[in-house]
Amino acid sequence: MPRMFTNLTRHALNGPTMGTRWSALFHMPSDFDVESARTAMAGAVAEVDEEMSTWKPDSDLNRLNAARPGEWIALPERLLTVLAAGLAVGHASGGAFDIGMSDAVAAWGFGPKEANEAKIKAARLASRRPAHDILELDRARSRARRHTDIRFDLNAIAKGYGVDRLTEVARENGIDAGLFSIDGELRALGSQPDGRGWIVAIEVPDLEARAPHSILDLKDAAVATSGDYRHWVDVGGSRLSHTMDPRLGMPLKMPPSSVTVVAPDCISADAWATAMMVLGEAGLLLAEEVGLSVLFLHHDQAKHRGCGLFAR
Repeated sequence: MPRMFTNLTRHALNGPTMGTRWSALFHMPSDFDVESARTAMAGAVAEVDEEMSTWKPDSDLNRLNAARPGEWIALPERLLTVLAAGLAVGHASGGAFDIGMSDAVAAWGFGPKEANEAKIKAARLASRRPAHDILELDRARSRARRHTDIRFDLNAIAKGYGVDRLTEVARENGIDAGLFSIDGELRALGSQPDGRGWIVAIEVPDLEARAPHSILDLKDAAVATSGDYRHWVDVGGSRLSHTMDPRLGMPLKMPPSSVTVVAPDCISADAWATAMMVLGEAGLLLAEEVGLSVLFLHHDQAKHRGCGLFAR
């Protein structure tokens, strides 16, 4: 039942995290302790960043990356949760999503340092096995180990998990409806006070301007978009997408302009958006099997295909 309109105050919170910003939009009674909720949300996303960043040398993820192959490393439960989710999507997508691409991501200039020609060559020539064949998790003992010298990168899934943490903390603070986001990943909890869903725009994949292609009315679902038009690097005069091709150790050559995925939670939407970028429109059948709604857009706006909510 929609919440009554009386005595509700609109709150729009935000703050820095993971090189971008988090936000939370919700309505609560006027006596609600908003500062306590703000502190809890900021702490939750900071915890995700501290554990899972490749930019922070002392993060828990980088401790795993620095460990000797075969050595068990104690890890926090939240990081193990994200690693497990990454491996699951990697396996389900046939390796299209792969958290073991840190060397390629860094070599092409999408990490803390600029692109490096020697490292690019090494990444392209590296013999690759999917992360789900290399990383072993022992959830019962809160530990993990890698069986070869591979480094992991969670940039395509950690933000989605961070959004899920925002919604968890919101519930813990008595917020049962709201819209929560980090960058382009969003999750809607419940509905607006008048019963409508939360309005989310899907952008036209345009380098020069921001404009809506379509509008979602989102309730109790998450959405994530991956594209080649916001995060890219110029190498030799060519604009290259930040999404890596796990088969080649380099950016995708001809990716869709953008892929939007709607899923029950944001960690899934985030990871599958990347997987679908790699698979291209051939991934639509898999998306239907997995139960995802997916929209592929191209710079030629007349060209788009989708399934689920986006089926035509």
